Amino acid sequence: MDFSLFYFANDSGNAEENRYRLLLDGARFADEHGFHAVWTPERHFHNFGGTYPNPSVTSAAIAAVTSRVKIRAGSVVAPLHHPLRIAEEWSVVDNISNGRVGVSFASGWHATDFALNPSAYADRRTEMYDRIEQVRTLWRGEPIEVTDGTGAPVKVRSFPPPVQEDLPVWVTSVGDVTTFRSAGRNRAGLLTHLLGQSPEELAGKIAEYRKAASEATNGAWNGHVVVMVHTFLGEDDETVREIVRPSLMDYMRSSLRLILSSDVSTDPADPDSLDQDEVDFLVERAFDHYFDNVGLLGSVDKAAGVAANLAELGVDEIACLIDFGLPTDEVLGGLTHLNRLRDVCQERNAAS
Repeated sequence: MDFSLFYFANDSGNAEENRYRLLLDGARFADEHGFHAVWTPERHFHNFGGTYPNPSVTSAAIAAVTSRVKIRAGSVVAPLHHPLRIAEEWSVVDNISNGRVGVSFASGWHATDFALNPSAYADRRTEMYDRIEQVRTLWRGEPIEVTDGTGAPVKVRSFPPPVQEDLPVWVTSVGDVTTFRSAGRNRAGLLTHLLGQSPEELAGKIAEYRKAASEATNGAWNGHVVVMVHTFLGEDDETVREIVRPSLMDYMRSSLRLILSSDVSTDPADPDSLDQDEVDFLVERAFDHYFDNVGLLGSVDKAAGVAANLAELGVDEIACLIDFGLPTDEVLGGLTHLNRLRDVCQERNAAS
């Protein structure tokens, strides 16, 4: 099991003096202590996640202050961008990092984001897979055909050439099994989470994904599964529960539609139709379920059990979401416990 850091939820409306200190100091810690990767997302036009509008920019900053850790986008919303721009930007980061980048692609979730490219919204899923193949082509140094300013067709290559021969690629899914299968058929890794799907559901979807990946590669590869998990570890479970409760419940309120589609809710409903007491009840229930059963939240021993369960589901890498609203110093201090979790998991694996 690999452990990585994942960034997304920091509320950019509540800026500290140094907005990106958690990102850069966390990346340095990951680099120094042998974590596998650092993931940053693409999020537009909203305080929730709006600290990260362009993962190639944040990744370039990470590349400049690290030397070993992998640097990944989780995710690039492919239909918003021309494939030439994606290939150019990430090739620059690949050069700065000496060949450490990887990209998870997403089709997009919010219509407002498509203010950047309105015409792509209707066919965004098809557009995503088209973009992936075009970026792969450009990454290999091959040209693609585009239309120039006069309307004439022209073939162009992207520059600079990357360090890696092939771009490591994932596809991001919130839980749709069709996307799982499509990621496998397209020879891509899979990035997902457990906020809107049960572990049992995820296990079945992973099996579908691996079957598709194996078939697409004639049995040569059965895929790579990354699961994003909210993470904060401390000395004991109850102390951590009280520390993370306000921030994680706020996060869950912002993701209520996912909660209502998961096994946590036995009575799916439209969030807009619920009164505040109903919302509070659902969020409290979701928090307890997530803290007790899903998140890397609490003591190292408790989290080791969760990590073992994820490994049994077929997960290859846990992307530890650490920036869901806690103070920066507290999060950075908790990374020592997370590093201990990595050691415990490696020790248990070696003993088994």
